Amino acid sequence: MKKSMIVIGIIVVIIVAGAFFMQNVNLNRFGADEYYTQINGKGNKMEEKMSDGTIYINYEYELPAYNKDGEQKTLTFTANKQLRENAYLLLFVKDGKGVTSYQEVTAKELPEKVAEKLK
Repeated sequence: MKKSMIVIGIIVVIIVAGAFFMQNVNLNRFGADEYYTQINGKGNKMEEKMSDGTIYINYEYELPAYNKDGEQKTLTFTANKQLRENAYLLLFVKDGKGVTSYQEVTAKELPEKVAEKLK
C-alpha cells in the first residue's frame, strides 16, 4: 500500500512539473541564436482573410539585427500587432526557420557592441 502511494505521488509530481514546464517555457527559444534590433517604421501591414470570413492582421518587419559580437544580419519577422517605435527587441533566430520568437528589452540590456551599432 505504501509503495503504491509513493509511486502515485511521484507520477503526480512528474505530471504537474511537465504541465508547468509546457506552460511557462517557450520552446522556440531553445537552441536559437540571439540578435538585437530596434523598431524603426510601422511595419508592413498584411491582412489575411480566412475561409470563414475572419480577417487576421499581421505586421511584417525587415530590419538590421546584430548579435552580441556586433555582426549584422538583415532579418524579417512578423508580429500580430504593430510594435512600438524605437523599441529594442531581442530576436531568437533558428537556422532554416528564421525568427521564431522575440521579446522587448531595455537599452541597458543591450550588449556593448550592439548598443554602439543601434545608436
